[in-house]
Amino acid sequence: MIIVGVGGGIAAYKACALVRHFTERGHEVRVIPTESALKFVGAATFEALSGNPVQTSVFESVPEVPHVRLGQEADLVVIAPATADLMARAAQGRADDLLTGTLLTARCPVVFAPAMHTEMWEHPATRANVATLRERGAVVIEPASGRLTGKDTGAGRLPEPDEIGALADVLLEHPGALNRDLEGRTVVVSAGGTKEALDPVRYLTNRSSGKQGYALARLAAQRGARVVLVAGNTIGLADPPAVEVVRITSALDLQAAMAEHAAAADLVIMAAAVADYRPAEVATTKLKKGADGKSEALESITMVENPDVLAGLVAARRDGALRSDAVIVGFAAETGDARGTVLDYGRAKLQRKGCELLVLNAVGDGRAFEVDENSGWLLGADGGESALPLGSKSAMAARILDAASARLGPAR
Repeated sequence: MIIVGVGGGIAAYKACALVRHFTERGHEVRVIPTESALKFVGAATFEALSGNPVQTSVFESVPEVPHVRLGQEADLVVIAPATADLMARAAQGRADDLLTGTLLTARCPVVFAPAMHTEMWEHPATRANVATLRERGAVVIEPASGRLTGKDTGAGRLPEPDEIGALADVLLEHPGALNRDLEGRTVVVSAGGTKEALDPVRYLTNRSSGKQGYALARLAAQRGARVVLVAGNTIGLADPPAVEVVRITSALDLQAAMAEHAAAADLVIMAAAVADYRPAEVATTKLKKGADGKSEALESITMVENPDVLAGLVAARRDGALRSDAVIVGFAAETGDARGTVLDYGRAKLQRKGCELLVLNAVGDGRAFEVDENSGWLLGADGGESALPLGSKSAMAARILDAASARLGPAR
């Protein structure tokens, strides 16, 4: 059972979509709003969406002792929105309504999704309450930045329900996914495919969606890191909360952006799918077909090799352009053939690239690219190899970050 707690803020309406996110995945959901939350969204709405009664007081259904039973039976508690007042009461251990009482009896993962004005989020009292909740094992996710109540904008916006749901889902798959082991670190992640222009209309690219790189950036930020996401062709993906996004197009753009942003990084993850080749010349006008319907220019395109961005980062670290203790993680998408298996090619690529970790994906037949699940292997320069079982790309991101974090030296 998943409990969705709803605080009394304007963003309470977003909890409706979060409830639906969980029910559509087959979870039983109980919504526990505060009395203030019901001023924004009525109990009937939450009851209709969850299929369960909604209560706010410990004096309702007394024989069932709901403030004890609900917490004991819960597999996950998600508070969205978590207002400054609600987090303050939770940090103090108060139990003056059904929601805070339930929090005291819950022994499952508890997630707070803050939503408030920037000044409230940055106030020392709120920061102290957040620290207290995290010290006790709760997950307090980083809020998004954007439009707040009225004309104000800034940090403190509730992340979109899909973002909160994705973080909750990965906790159910991988309970340690959102620990704070990257506090004070800088992480640079690349994601998506590159586009190599042929003329003003056409370009060459690959099937990478960027979903795995975005999952890595999202979790790294929630694990406490300052994250820069260098994003290529990632159509339809929303920017993860608390992440700086740098847009690029081509492999040369990616090379320049990674050189700039990885220079001071603790951890560099090259999840982008870089085009191996690009057209030698980019036409300034559209390449036309002739009267016979053929185009000599399109039928014979001269290609030149793109730089190896991953190997270049390893070389830059060796030459002092990156931190000497930076951990570099590469990705490889492979297929087997008569000359070797996927693992054979992955091991050779790891040795050739020189990074600490290589995430190896077998591709084809609907695997890895353009899907929401992933599997593969994690290969280490120290000879270690571990399977990455099939699961969500967020769960795979958590496992990759676990391995990378364990290889980081002391924080500076």
